[in-house]
Formats: sequence, C-alpha cells, structure tokens
Amino acid sequence: MKPFSFAELLARVAALGRRRPGFAIETVLAVADLEVNLLARTVTRAGGAVELLPREFLLLEYLLKNAGQTVTRTMLLEKVWDVHFDPNTTVVETHISRLRSKIDRGHVVPLIHTVRGVGYMLSAAN
Repeated sequence: MKPFSFAELLARVAALGRRRPGFAIETVLAVADLEVNLLARTVTRAGGAVELLPREFLLLEYLLKNAGQTVTRTMLLEKVWDVHFDPNTTVVETHISRLRSKIDRGHVVPLIHTVRGVGYMLSAAN
C-alpha cells in the first residue's frame, strides 16, 4: 500500500504485455513415469501417489529441474538447505536414501542415480 505513480503502474503493465507469447511458468515436472505438480505439491510414480516430506519435495524438485545433469552435494546443500559452506554432515545422503526408497522402491527402472565421487542425477537412463 505504498504510494505509487499511476504512470509507473501503466509502464509496468505495458512491459508485461510485451513479453513473448507462450511465456509460462512450468508447473508440472516429469521424467519417465515420475510426475511432480508444483502447484498442488503432489508426486506420482506410475500413476500411484508418493507422499513426501517438505524437504524431500524440495530435493526432488531440484533434481527434476536438473534432470539428466549431475548435481553435487554442495549444490544440493546450497539450493535445498540454504547452507553456503560444506559442513561435515550426511544430511544430503540421508535424504537421498529416503527419497530413493519412496521414488524407486518397487519399480524396475530406478530414477535416482549416484555419480560416484561427484553427486547425484535424476534420469530414466541407467
């Protein structure tokens, strides 16, 4: 409710109108049979619901946004836990293990892979 200039408001609305068509925020992320709805905060794998804790959801979201790319432990600590130094903790490994048990258990094709000495990758390829 700060005072504002009506001319500035019109300029901002006009700028939004000039954005390229088709500019949309991605609300559903998917790899293979795994689907995450970011608005509803739901996760399904092969049509079945997967219940995740809030931090597990953030971890899966980050892995999905970087699907097919290796993400390091440090990247996960910074983006998911907002820790900007490398404490000697196993929090990433613990959460990846829990996430694997919820996402990959009972499925023929695992989606969460360890890249030895580097980090983790979410991919349908082995």
